[in-house]
Amino acid sequence: MVDARSDNKTVDLVVDLDGTLIATDLLWESTFQLLKQNMLYLFLLPLWALKGKGHLKHQISLRVAIDPAILPYRGEFVAYLREEHRKGRRLVLATGAARKFAESIAAYLGFFDAVYATDETRNLTSVHKTKFLLETFGDVKFAYAGNSRADVPVFDAASEAVVVAPDRAAAKWQRTHSAKLFDAPKTDWKTFARMLRVHQWMKNTLIFVPPILDHEIMNWQILINSIVAFFAFSFAASAIYIVNDLFDLPLDRQHARKRNRAFASGLFSISFGLKVAIALLALAGLLATQLPWVFSAVLLVYLISTTAYSLSLKRMLLIDVLTLAGLYTLRILAGSAANQIEGSFWLLAFSSFFFLSLALVKRYVELQNTALVEKNRIAGRGYRQADREVVAQCGVSSAFAAALVLALYVNSDAVVSLYSYPWLIWPLCPIVLYLNIRIWILAHRGEMHDDPVVFIISDWRSQIVIAIGAALLLYGGMRS
Repeated sequence: MVDARSDNKTVDLVVDLDGTLIATDLLWESTFQLLKQNMLYLFLLPLWALKGKGHLKHQISLRVAIDPAILPYRGEFVAYLREEHRKGRRLVLATGAARKFAESIAAYLGFFDAVYATDETRNLTSVHKTKFLLETFGDVKFAYAGNSRADVPVFDAASEAVVVAPDRAAAKWQRTHSAKLFDAPKTDWKTFARMLRVHQWMKNTLIFVPPILDHEIMNWQILINSIVAFFAFSFAASAIYIVNDLFDLPLDRQHARKRNRAFASGLFSISFGLKVAIALLALAGLLATQLPWVFSAVLLVYLISTTAYSLSLKRMLLIDVLTLAGLYTLRILAGSAANQIEGSFWLLAFSSFFFLSLALVKRYVELQNTALVEKNRIAGRGYRQADREVVAQCGVSSAFAAALVLALYVNSDAVVSLYSYPWLIWPLCPIVLYLNIRIWILAHRGEMHDDPVVFIISDWRSQIVIAIGAALLLYGGMRS
């Protein structure tokens, strides 16, 4: 091979697509989009794969459309290619992705002179790509830009190499041959935590509510069980968040904030996300085995429900917000199941109305922040602009219903049996109304985070009010 440090700009530059030109893998991405259309395709995928990877990619491409305008391109590398094209260098796209996808991307970018891609009978990757390029170029030298272990054979066959966002094998090859490098954006533990959405784990503190209200939280066994249940739910939730992100890649890339998520932006690969999700589910299952079997049943219901929400229910009018409210209530049921505490009708009724109000806030904010033609729906949702006021009315009504349920509970015999001073529990009613109605007012002003639960957790006024309520509940009204 000619020295990889060569500055010869006359040779054609052959460019890989997945992981090199774009920070994603179109096979994985299109597979998730196919399954989002219909999960029954899961049974066809192995049959297509048996006929070869090229056949698999071709069949998926016939059923899925990729929008090249929203893909996560390697910005610095694309700028380099544009400059090379401006100087007159011939650029060739050679990829293992399906031809349909490759040609649409090449047409969108407008600087490739030729496109070679996988078709129904040939998977253009690794040694197959190397052989094809050597046959195509013959005795003419060519340069190659790639990123992975599969590209190393092509690097060896090329007269010049450009290594982009390399994996371990490609990075080792680059260091050995001193090839031109476009490194990937750096990631750290904060990026990983954002991928897991660790801040969302605060929602799972609802697991502690049943033992707290039953005045058993200071029992060491119950406290340990609650902690184990908290982490089991948190690991399971993070796994579902990852899977949900993989299904929602096209939608997230069209969102002002969500486009910066780890997978939508290409900071982490889809295959890496799947490995992490599987590991998290395994950890959640292992922790669940340490608790009563009823907890495992509740966790399974949560996993099924949240997966159904991600795949389908989130696009259904009203079903989506009712499901979200139910998922919060499941966390409370999980706290009861983990500690074998009898579920409270009052608590479940209150949580259903309270969290329904918050779910409706989320949809109201989405409607407020999305510019739509009157009869068009939010991308991936079942709502139109005309629904905004009805959503607000339902949300505020749910807030008052939650306060009403709490007021009826405070006046019930259950409170008398649990607390020496039931009158100290009454301030919880205006506290709940303050939290909910303030959120709605801020949402109406356009000052609300699109996730009201995250807002409550991070807002200092809400934290103070919650602390006052907790003090009244745990100290002022403790049973004798």
